[in-house]
Amino acid sequence: MPTAYDLLTEPIRRYVRDQRWEELRPIQAAAIQHITTSDDNFILASRTASGKTEAAFLPILSKVDFGPPGVRVLYVSPLIALINDQFQRVEQLCQYLDVRVTKWHGEASRADKQSLVRQPTGIVLITPESLEAMFVHSPYSVQALFGHLDYVVVDEIHSFLGTDRGLQLQSLLARLRARQAGRFATVGLSATIGDYAEAKHFTGEPERTRVLLDRAAKEMTTEFRYFPAARLGGDVPLDLLKDLYRQTHASKVLIFPNSRGLAEVIAVKLRQIAERVNGHANYFSHHSSVHKQVREYVEDFAKNNQRQPFCIACTSTLELGIDIGSVDKVVQLDTAQSVASLIQRVGRSGRRDGAPSQLLLYATTPWSLLQSLACWLLYQEGFVEPLRAARQPHDLLLHQALSIVKELGGVGRAELADCLHENPVFAEIALPDLHETLDELLRIDWLEYIGGELIIGVEGEFVVNGRDFFSVFSSEPAYKVVHGGNTIGEIPYSPQVQAEENLFLAARKWKIQFVDTAARRIEVVPAKDGKKPLFFGGGGVVHPRIREKMLELLASDTPPPELNEAGAEALRGLRQEFGTCAWPAEIEHERPVFVQDNGLLLFTFSGTKTNRSLAFLLKRLDVDFTYDEAQSSFALPGVAYRLLSELFEQLHLYAEDVDFHLLQALAETPGLIDFAKWGAKLPPHLQVAVLRERYYDFAGAMAFLSETRLLRA
Repeated sequence: MPTAYDLLTEPIRRYVRDQRWEELRPIQAAAIQHITTSDDNFILASRTASGKTEAAFLPILSKVDFGPPGVRVLYVSPLIALINDQFQRVEQLCQYLDVRVTKWHGEASRADKQSLVRQPTGIVLITPESLEAMFVHSPYSVQALFGHLDYVVVDEIHSFLGTDRGLQLQSLLARLRARQAGRFATVGLSATIGDYAEAKHFTGEPERTRVLLDRAAKEMTTEFRYFPAARLGGDVPLDLLKDLYRQTHASKVLIFPNSRGLAEVIAVKLRQIAERVNGHANYFSHHSSVHKQVREYVEDFAKNNQRQPFCIACTSTLELGIDIGSVDKVVQLDTAQSVASLIQRVGRSGRRDGAPSQLLLYATTPWSLLQSLACWLLYQEGFVEPLRAARQPHDLLLHQALSIVKELGGVGRAELADCLHENPVFAEIALPDLHETLDELLRIDWLEYIGGELIIGVEGEFVVNGRDFFSVFSSEPAYKVVHGGNTIGEIPYSPQVQAEENLFLAARKWKIQFVDTAARRIEVVPAKDGKKPLFFGGGGVVHPRIREKMLELLASDTPPPELNEAGAEALRGLRQEFGTCAWPAEIEHERPVFVQDNGLLLFTFSGTKTNRSLAFLLKRLDVDFTYDEAQSSFALPGVAYRLLSELFEQLHLYAEDVDFHLLQALAETPGLIDFAKWGAKLPPHLQVAVLRERYYDFAGAMAFLSETRLLRA
């Protein structure tokens, strides 16, 4: 039986030899064996830095005939930076076959794109937004370039699962399939998938999709450290910063706070400490508001720096697979919002030489410590949040209807309806709802009906021709920050943005000289102190299993070995607060409620979407309450314990008629639907459907209200 290496063509075998690999990695050997002998779709799942990119491209390049005209392989990435990073790896590999590789995104060379259109060939690396732009503005190029695809490779496929952007990409791939002379196969790459059925569904051919899973785990050392903040939402404790400096000053480190502003605070404060003690100067910040050239410099420094220690305070921009070389430690400041995110971040350390990954978790509140522990324990158990895409994404259908009409330059209504309904992304949307969306587009003049065809309307032209049309996520309005003619980054407008105010950005301190409101430009000079920018955006969605694990930890008396003394004491304090609860042997539906002088404090330990639903129902019932997301608790002033079961019944009744209440809420607060970029243009009852499916979990709320057994504390 031939080995995986034997199945590769000679040029690719020569590449493997030139890399001086002693052997193929497990995911690579498995992928070669299966992809070279089958036309099925595959999901390649293995830990970070396990060689998944080569696992996909080694067999694909050995199998595909690049002789006939047309692009044969399309690589789709969630990040431009990841495309630029992977381009070098894929191009080096393709040099052995004389296969052309082209980057296609907003920052890529226009000359290279034009050359490719004139002579379509090889491999193209693209983002979903650039693919959408091609459909809208260059439909003939789409056909010429991608009409004969053999493979589509989707990198970091988990980042698309369960998201609006993922739905957009699924729709675009379905539209590509409709243009094919034959059929292309899809290969998805990921380190963190919690629901393989959903990943299979993503390919559009779940019955022809197979998962290749490498379960090998990386050795890891973990430590939790607790430094209480003086007040909730206050500055990072000075003792924490000093300890963080001691733990990281001689290492190559990534630090993940949970916000861009906090990343700037960490980078600047650590740099200040280093200056006082004559430490190294390699402190950086890396997030979406730092200018791309600055980010690229940071990435290049980290990747090519062999000896010097460095520290990068970053957000999810360095969570995905951009190669930044060898990192010694990963630090998480306060809890990651998901187990999947924690896995991605942990995988960034110990990437080169087989060294163990080192994870250092800092917490500044007892509840953050509890959630961090819960995520860590679930990670050890192999749990990853399952992400299910919306099955009735009416807002995405509206967007894709406009895109298709613009692509075709005009289309019959029946043909457009068939095109949308045959797309797997919209297959579960009822035809009457589909036509109602088209009617609404006609009513607001985003579509027009002329000569038996739908075309883009006068108002719709402004929408479809704008750069903002290609994305399905909203971006915050931002002001460009400039020093000496060089762009440092962008920050959103806030009361802090005024002359003589100081701020942190790109790990530096700046004084604002003047603000050009018309040009959305801020001129700055170096300063001695500053404040973190007031970035917009809310927290993530916490899965119910994390909250359940938090409850299990509270009800336990086992001291986790990873905690330092201060952390263990903080956990003991929390457990003592709940010590009056009579915990059963198995906790399933039991939830604690504290009777206070002015009312009740109910801890739901439910997921974010269920708690949002409960908050919505309480508000519609006109019940006074305060919700604490970190504690998953509701303070109910004026509510007596004996009346709580009656309140639950009333809330359940409201939940049964929730569509009526959502319609009322939308009329009062149209901004409820703002999380869905195109949702506000839907008919009201379809806005309700989007809210129910993607923002709330009323089924979970009803289950909580009917099944919960209260433990009086």
